[in-house]
Amino acid sequence: MSTVRCAAPTRLNHPQKAVPLPPSPQSVPPESPPELLDSIGKRSIYNVPNALTSIRFAMAIAVMALIPAGYFLAATVVFLVAASTDWMDGYWARKYGQVTKFGRIFDPFVDKIIICGSFIALVGVVNSPVASWMATLVVGRELLVTSLRGMVEGSGKDFSASWLGKWKMVLQCAAVVASLIYLQYETAPSWLTFTTLGLVWGSILLTVYSGYDYTLAAARLMQDEPDEPE
Repeated sequence: MSTVRCAAPTRLNHPQKAVPLPPSPQSVPPESPPELLDSIGKRSIYNVPNALTSIRFAMAIAVMALIPAGYFLAATVVFLVAASTDWMDGYWARKYGQVTKFGRIFDPFVDKIIICGSFIALVGVVNSPVASWMATLVVGRELLVTSLRGMVEGSGKDFSASWLGKWKMVLQCAAVVASLIYLQYETAPSWLTFTTLGLVWGSILLTVYSGYDYTLAAARLMQDEPDEPE
């Protein structure tokens, strides 16, 4: 009697699917957007960009103290250093992945302090090319745009700074520097007088126009939002 042998079932080797691992902070490229960085975990506010912003804030306070005291040359140097290093903290934060929510709020706040504070301090100086109504327009515009940004971004929409706002900042810085140089002369040369007045008036006009442009942009973004019931 013959014995029938049953073949053993053949085992199929199925390749196992690799389970993706969550990205680690070291694997995220420095160019990653802030949304990705926030999804990984909280980042410490004690970093180089925030330290640079804090130094710039101290410089802003120094400028506001030097102008009323009549140290216009020292105020010019400190203001130039603070304004010229404004881009450094943002560049460092994006390049090395050190963007924090604190920094995104603190950095524009310091920018407003150094500009608004300088214009206000210049109002109290004798023979200053900056009038009180000019400083009021500068401060009012910053308060308006800050309120609009909080309202729009609070609804989940983007309200980033435009190129018009950035050029406004550049022209305002040029106006402050020109005014400080102008005040160093007992009798300023005519070319410096005309240049200073042109920069001051130009910065005020661009300040008003950029505020108007931001208001229209906010109105367009919020026009589809339903009104809250009274």
